[in-house]
Amino acid sequence: MRRAWPLLLVWLGAATLGHDAAHADIELKVQRFFDPCIEDSANIEQASGEACIIQAIFNAFSAEDNGTTVDLLPPHRDNYYPQLIAAYAAGAPPDVHLLHRHRLPDFASAGLLAPLNDDLPSVGLDMADWEEAARAAVTIDDKIVAVPFDLHANLWHINLSLLGEAGLIASDGRPILPASPGELMDHAQQVKAATGKAYLAADFVQYPIGVRAVLSLLWQQGENVFDGGEAQVDTAEMRAAITTFTDLFDAGLANPAHDYESAQQAFLDGEVAILINGTWAVDLYDREVSRGEIALTDYDVADFPTLFASPATWTDSHLWAVPASLKAERPEAYEAAMQLLSWINEHNLDWARTGHLAVRSSVLESDAYATLAHRVDYRQSAKLGRDLPVTSGYDEIHDVMIRCLEAIWLDGSPLDDALAGAEADIQSLLQ
Repeated sequence: MRRAWPLLLVWLGAATLGHDAAHADIELKVQRFFDPCIEDSANIEQASGEACIIQAIFNAFSAEDNGTTVDLLPPHRDNYYPQLIAAYAAGAPPDVHLLHRHRLPDFASAGLLAPLNDDLPSVGLDMADWEEAARAAVTIDDKIVAVPFDLHANLWHINLSLLGEAGLIASDGRPILPASPGELMDHAQQVKAATGKAYLAADFVQYPIGVRAVLSLLWQQGENVFDGGEAQVDTAEMRAAITTFTDLFDAGLANPAHDYESAQQAFLDGEVAILINGTWAVDLYDREVSRGEIALTDYDVADFPTLFASPATWTDSHLWAVPASLKAERPEAYEAAMQLLSWINEHNLDWARTGHLAVRSSVLESDAYATLAHRVDYRQSAKLGRDLPVTSGYDEIHDVMIRCLEAIWLDGSPLDDALAGAEADIQSLLQ
């Protein structure tokens, strides 16, 4: 379904938010899509998990004697973007809100977001400390229109016990990972022969984790789904990326019918050696192992392996943005929002305790970051991150790729037919 962006364009130049600019005490309405935390606390260090860490960061900001408090709006997790679009269309967007990197162009291209370049240094925020991928994620037409919160990437979550049985542990205790599609098949067969278990699991049918894995292999070959206005799906590089996984399916070494829960459960139950999942799962799996109540007992993490010419893995970002209307209509609230963005940036290490990658180079390279479980094992993902080119039609193009790959994996559609159809659909969207 196409999004109703004409409503946003109609809104431009609409009425004020309706807040009283004369008040000395400012309340910032903040919208996020993470669930509320049951334990509502301002103690950031004691908080754990996305919901509670982010809530504690905001609570602590409100507790500061700075004349500003944060009103966290209901998250609307299942329909976050339709609700946000409706708020903008009604002329009443939140004062600060969360976005994904891939949704940023839709809002920025409509002129809805405040350019922040000139204002962030005044609140002590050092943009030069952002990782290159993080800075690129918030930059549209050379304007910084958001503050990066994290980079979240596809990782390889590893059952070291199964790899050990298959002789795939190096002398330093680190897992031996494949460096080509041929080695991937060899390793998968070794695991199957030694343990009777499957080698790899991922959500191939529900959320787009499997699609992101295929795209990672495409980027490792220096290609992308489109370049400018030209779709380039029906290519030798895309075929190589897809057959890397279909060869595993055909050999019974991975299950194309896994959804998110079944793939994750197979990994936790010790039925699969490798799970492709995101940074957000690292601390969850580590806690599950430490409790000693699951079959998985020897857990590790690694960057997505390089199977082709160049390292690359899928990443997205969570970003914080401010409506352009806030600066024009409530300058004192805009200044408070800048202070809040600086506060969020200062607490990047705390947010990194979720498992997501820090966006600040100084945090990524710090001793404190290195002490967090497994972080040194996938720290390089912050520098390897890729995604589709910036476009306002991201979701529609991504959906075409999901349908294409599911047709191949689940319905047995011929590879040539599926790729030709996907390329035609994406070309139509680009035009």
